[in-house]
Amino acid sequence: MIKIGCCGFPVNRPTYYRNFNVVEIQQTFYQLPKIETALKWREEAPLDFEFTIKAWQLITHPSTSPTYKRLKITLQNKENYGFFKPTKEVFSAWKETEEICSALKARIVLFQCPASFKPTPENKDNIKKFFTTIDRKGYIFVWEPRGEWKEEEIEKLCKELDLIHGVDPLKNKPLYGKLRYFRLHGKDGYKYKYSEEDFKQLIKLIEKDIETYIMFNNVYMFEDAKKFEDFLKSVSL
Repeated sequence: MIKIGCCGFPVNRPTYYRNFNVVEIQQTFYQLPKIETALKWREEAPLDFEFTIKAWQLITHPSTSPTYKRLKITLQNKENYGFFKPTKEVFSAWKETEEICSALKARIVLFQCPASFKPTPENKDNIKKFFTTIDRKGYIFVWEPRGEWKEEEIEKLCKELDLIHGVDPLKNKPLYGKLRYFRLHGKDGYKYKYSEEDFKQLIKLIEKDIETYIMFNNVYMFEDAKKFEDFLKSVSL
């Protein structure tokens, strides 16, 4: 019921596959890989290995986001991207993202929003239109809002749109979802190294009989994920 991994490959892929059974692909957020590349990743990984996908930034982030510096294509009509806008550009970005999901046989897709995606009526309307328009194809969608969202706003949207609330559990509590999707960003930033006390706190947040993904996303992600995996084996939930 507990799956431990990293957000991205912090080591070469063969080494990673030997140590973990799940990874969250980060490259798909910045620039989608070629289908052939995704198929290669799927073929080289063990059969029971799981890929989760971080959705393309063209869906969630406006073109003014600094993350677009890593985009390898030239965009037209830049104002039509991000914030789940009901535009052909955003829906096309989802279609291309889904093709990578399909190639990797992924079942979970993460939509991480910037703090600038605020709980305005327009943004709420956009996210509703997006998730009620696209073909969900059986995927499990995780939404990680940031910034000024109130708990009741997040919970209401997650219930209405059947979204998993993705959180860093050492900072915020999960508000809705049939499974837990935890992303550990570092208590005080990306360079944070998790301690045994953190692991003890994290274990207390794992609910029995609820499928839980614990994805480390800090500088020491590989080391910390391994340490937590070993720590988990030494205790009984």
